[in-house]
Amino acid sequence: VQLQAYGGGLVQAGGSLRLSCAASGRTFSSYDMAWFRQAPGMERDFVAAISWNSETTYYDDSVKGRFTISRDDAKNTVYLQMNSLKPEDTAVYYCAAPQMGKPASPLPDDYDYWGQGTLVTVSS
Repeated sequence: VQLQAYGGGLVQAGGSLRLSCAASGRTFSSYDMAWFRQAPGMERDFVAAISWNSETTYYDDSVKGRFTISRDDAKNTVYLQMNSLKPEDTAVYYCAAPQMGKPASPLPDDYDYWGQGTLVTVSS
């Protein structure tokens, strides 16, 4: 599966952005999906994940209550709605998918497919 993330940009603290990740292929609905982010000089960190059937979502504690992950299988797209943004949310955001049938994980090494990243900058 090929992934393409977009929707990043510059936003003031307290604002909102919605990231999208478009996937190719007819088996998108069979994949758990996730978002990660990487700030300059930092490791790639888990943000959120959603199961293949949308029944389960996972969030890092730093974004709980502010970010929402969702998916639209008819559009082969996963979303990350980001509200109440903070300067510390500034990072390149990546969507990712593990191998088909494998569950989402907070570990980047468990993912086989990555989008190219989209930059989110939150000004104070």
